[in-house]
Amino acid sequence: QVQLVESGGGLVQAGGSLILSCAASGRTFSTYSMGWFRQAPGNEREFVAAINWSGISTYYADSVKGRFTISRDNAKNTVYLQMNSLKPEDTAVYYCAQDRDALRILRPTMQARYDYWGQGTQVTVSS
Repeated sequence: QVQLVESGGGLVQAGGSLILSCAASGRTFSTYSMGWFRQAPGNEREFVAAINWSGISTYYADSVKGRFTISRDNAKNTVYLQMNSLKPEDTAVYYCAQDRDALRILRPTMQARYDYWGQGTQVTVSS
């Protein structure tokens, strides 16, 4: 049984920073790519960032490129999302997700690629 537990969300002023964490259990973490998605009220869930199983390859949505950094620590079974220069439009519930296939990363922006999701953590950026 795979479990993904996000933490680190909260309220921050525009221009501030937050680090989200996602602790995984249930599968060999180091063989699965991971992704971060977000959903703002009234909007569909959207891709934010992804990282392959080794951490060598990363992918970002244009809206966060240069501000957010995804990383992972396979020894701790944890993936991170460092968020800098936060904007009010970054306000959303942030979800981490695990790819359905080991040792592959195909179309990491597609939600259908991921078969396990966390419960989400709220990030609110005030202006």
